[in-house]
Amino acid sequence: MAKPDAKRLPLLDESVLKRLSANPDDGGVWKVFIHNFLAHLPKRIEELRWALSTGDLTKALDAVHSLKTSSQMVGAEQLADLASKLELSIRDDSTRAEPAVTLPRLAAAHLRGIKHRSQRTTELLHAQLRSGI
Repeated sequence: MAKPDAKRLPLLDESVLKRLSANPDDGGVWKVFIHNFLAHLPKRIEELRWALSTGDLTKALDAVHSLKTSSQMVGAEQLADLASKLELSIRDDSTRAEPAVTLPRLAAAHLRGIKHRSQRTTELLHAQLRSGI
């Protein structure tokens, strides 16, 4: 079964945010969780860009996996999907050719979309924080 196109997934799965904020006794820990995601997102993307651009397979896999899982945890569905697809491409392409050649190509093919989705996700998460979900 084929995976859905990232654009067909919600940019942000609000049910994830609702689950995070469901406990009124947590003292707003869910807000700290979201703020931490937002604070670390640019660094995660920069680490991914650097690892892909330099052909560092181990760091590229670590960086893309970190981006994918953290995105899943806050419900950033489109961003998580793009990271998941890139992770598969890294694993597949690096077995067929030298990572120093394939990883920069993957950077050119994937990073623009990841950056765009991360900006849109950031805007939406900030709006959700302002509204209190």
